Amino acid sequence: MAEKMVERVMRISKDPNHIRNIAICAHIDHGKTTFSDNLLAGAGMMSEELAGKQLALDFHEDETARGITIDSASVSMVHNFKDEEFLINLIDTPGHVDFGGDVTRAMRAVDGAIVLCCASEGIMPQTETVLRQALKERVKPVLFINKVDRLIKELKLTPEAMQERFVKIIGSVNKLIKQIAEKEYGDKWQTNVQEGSVAFGSAFHNWALSIPYMQEKGITFKDIIDAYNSGKDEDIKALAKKAPLHEVILDMVITHLPNPVESQKYRIPKIWRGDVESELGQGLMKCDPNGKLAFVITKIVIDPQAGEISAGRLFSGTMSKGTEVYLNRLKQNSKVQQVFVYNGAKREIVDNAVAGNIIGIAGVKSYPGETVTLEQDTPFEEITHIFEPVITKAIEAAKPSDLPKLIDVLRQVGKEDPSIKIEINEETGEHLMHGMGELHLEVIENRIKSEKGVDIKTSPPIVVYRESIGKVSSEMEGKSPNKHNKFYFVVEPLDENICNAIKEGSIPEGRVKKKDPILREALVATGMESKTADKVKDIYHGNLFLDETRGQVYIGEVIELILDMFEDVMENGPLAREPSIRIKVILKDMKLHDDAIHRGPAQVYPAVREGIRGAMMTAAPSLYEPIQTMLIEAPVDYMGEISKLITSKRGQLLEMNQEGATVTAKAKMPVGEMLGWSSDLRSATGGRGTSSLIDQTFEKLPGELQEKIVKQIIQRKGLSEGQVGV
Repeated sequence: MAEKMVERVMRISKDPNHIRNIAICAHIDHGKTTFSDNLLAGAGMMSEELAGKQLALDFHEDETARGITIDSASVSMVHNFKDEEFLINLIDTPGHVDFGGDVTRAMRAVDGAIVLCCASEGIMPQTETVLRQALKERVKPVLFINKVDRLIKELKLTPEAMQERFVKIIGSVNKLIKQIAEKEYGDKWQTNVQEGSVAFGSAFHNWALSIPYMQEKGITFKDIIDAYNSGKDEDIKALAKKAPLHEVILDMVITHLPNPVESQKYRIPKIWRGDVESELGQGLMKCDPNGKLAFVITKIVIDPQAGEISAGRLFSGTMSKGTEVYLNRLKQNSKVQQVFVYNGAKREIVDNAVAGNIIGIAGVKSYPGETVTLEQDTPFEEITHIFEPVITKAIEAAKPSDLPKLIDVLRQVGKEDPSIKIEINEETGEHLMHGMGELHLEVIENRIKSEKGVDIKTSPPIVVYRESIGKVSSEMEGKSPNKHNKFYFVVEPLDENICNAIKEGSIPEGRVKKKDPILREALVATGMESKTADKVKDIYHGNLFLDETRGQVYIGEVIELILDMFEDVMENGPLAREPSIRIKVILKDMKLHDDAIHRGPAQVYPAVREGIRGAMMTAAPSLYEPIQTMLIEAPVDYMGEISKLITSKRGQLLEMNQEGATVTAKAKMPVGEMLGWSSDLRSATGGRGTSSLIDQTFEKLPGELQEKIVKQIIQRKGLSEGQVGV
């Protein structure tokens, strides 16, 4: 009897050398989901007629309705290459910038990425963002240039002009890899046509070519152009038989992308900060199925039948059903009820799975980014997204009786999409949902109504601000309620170099338990003295805490309490309880009561909070607003309209270029002025303008708006003037 597909998947999954874990990533509408459909069809997982139309990896109704991918989706398939069978675990990721958090999380689970680029549009802002996300996790890229048929049919380019176009795209991608990747990988990971790490084709017509494949099969580019120029459908269909997309692409993946054993040697030191010589460290470095268990959750799906399914990457050990595990971020024990592998897009229950695979588990309730081990151990680095949520909506249940259900649903939503930050205030009944943009929040809102069945009312979108300081503060004392403990703080603006290094990930965030030579080197590289670098005790959301006290006997007993409150003030600044950025807090001195009973949390918390907030209020505090840099494209006739629109939004036009009949403009605009942006842009350009996000930063809010906005936030949050500032 023929071996079932799931049996084949299980058999190959036991040998990590024959596994490739890959993601597909690209700018929106460059053809990723059609492309992954064709890979599935080629591997015999769906019918060829439906490929490209079924969009098998767009599971949600709203993905199909909007024609965009919103969630990343996992699928496994088997491919034969040179008489050997390989298991390809593939994740299709979204292209729209509002759903970029899903791309970041998918990159933790994979070792290689197929970067898709449209032949006629070339490199777009999101192409750069997804490359940045891949290289930040040390994921190796290969390139596929899609929609080549458009160059032949629509643009009617000659073979020479097409070649020029390809060379330009490959050159741009390689330049980006060199700029973004760490030095040793920038050169090593360049894509190369001759070697075959670049392929071109048409996902829509299901064919692809790479130089090694053309040489092996004797196909030339002329055959492709002739097939399109003949005008016959059967000639184009014949291309898909001669050079099937799945065969060319999966051959390229197997040849040029690493298996888990190779990749974990260089990825683990980047994404895990534990001791590489420890037992767990050795298991991770070798991708050892007999090593200690380490599984990272990258996605959570709530299944009506099976409950919460945590999908992710198994880096070390063997995951079996019934295993008692420890969740390192939640600090609690749990038990694995079921283990799944992916067969196509379907989940199949198996008894166990070994290191190097992308799998699902049921029974464990946690969050994406969680590290699952057997006992308490060093967790993996937090998965941080390039952009932060900047738009918020307040949500309430339409019927008061639905309130408990709404709280459950919001907790689920926060798990399924961690780039949505959910704040539940059970006292005031206010629930806040922070997202990447208006579309992001709109999609989640619709899912709460349609898929989760809760009728909700939402507020208009609110912009999230940040608080910062302009100068060094005077030394402030924070006194405990019993007057027996005193803390002395100074705050100062954080150096630009350190801010950038934290943003890029070269300085890792988190509390510093013991002297960390890697962290010290990273801080010294930004210009900090090594003595000072040793005093850094916490890096939290881009802010630093330094302990400059001397000879304090009880510091070990209170340091965690002090850091709790440092983090609390960084979440809720003194001006309007908005998060703080770019701040260095220095603990200069402290006087503590000798008796431990008089220096517990109830005494230390208020003293530290009051001291840090007081210091910030003497350091020229101000609000910073989120600014987005957009790339806007429209027909040349609308040049004037675009610059008028940008000016009306308090924006700044950075550059404007004309290429043929299209104009592209780069502009910086405050998010506060951009609500309703996409419809404004459409109406200003007769529906023909598009825009995409290039970068996001926080800049100081103009002086004349400071007081007005602070008052608005205080009123909205229901704070009294007396509560703020301390």
